[in-house]
Amino acid sequence: MTKFLVPTDFSDTSKNAARFAVQAVANAKDKDSTIILYNLHDVVAAGSDGSLLTETENDRLVILTDALENLKSELLTLGNVKIEIVLEAGSSLVDSLERYVRHHGIDLVIMGITGATRLEQIFMGSNTLNLVDKGIGPVMIVPPDATYHSIKNIALASDLKDVETTTPVAPIRSVLQLFGASLHIVNVDSEHYVDITDEYKSEKAKMEKMFSGYSPEFYFIRQYDFQEAISQFSIDRAIDTIIIVPKRNSFLSGLFKTSHTKKLAYHSHIPIVAIHE
Repeated sequence: MTKFLVPTDFSDTSKNAARFAVQAVANAKDKDSTIILYNLHDVVAAGSDGSLLTETENDRLVILTDALENLKSELLTLGNVKIEIVLEAGSSLVDSLERYVRHHGIDLVIMGITGATRLEQIFMGSNTLNLVDKGIGPVMIVPPDATYHSIKNIALASDLKDVETTTPVAPIRSVLQLFGASLHIVNVDSEHYVDITDEYKSEKAKMEKMFSGYSPEFYFIRQYDFQEAISQFSIDRAIDTIIIVPKRNSFLSGLFKTSHTKKLAYHSHIPIVAIHE
């Protein structure tokens, strides 16, 4: 059974991600799947005399449970899927999600993200990006304007460097199998010329072997702006989802904060699946 964790705070962004998740799972190859609709609420502070505000807490739990059940009912109209609801108390969404993923064998987390402005990137996008930073498993980032359509073509953005030790083959294969999608491996380098270097040819051959059952197609794009190149490639090749592999040794120093992955996460119009090496 494949388990999908879909956190929600009932915002439009999280609801859109939940709708996308239900439709994607309903059309996935694995029909034995479960979506866990997850909400984390703050721990209630104690009263002035040190006693817990039990009545207030119970009232809030009833309201949140009803809200989850209502969202579940709405989502079930979009696809024939199994949906469970989970309500937990805690102070850190990222830490709580990390614990839940590890303890319950979650295969894929599906979350929304917003980031049209710098403030939104700081406050709204931080939970999603911080969860990716944990590297606990694949995370699908659903843009706020994304609408579901069949996932047939998946692009894997790769720097094609030391691919045997930096490419998480098993989880990438799992995503490909889940949706029955074709694999398009794309490399962006401002120094590409008519023919690729021997080094690139060697790494390409290794990738062909690693994904031999999926007949990957390779694309080498000569362009300086990575995000622009991937965005245009996605349009030209009708790409439905992009897989990225953040590098652990450079993650905080640049990859997410200033470079490729962050730009894609905030500006892509199609879902991105982040899978750590």
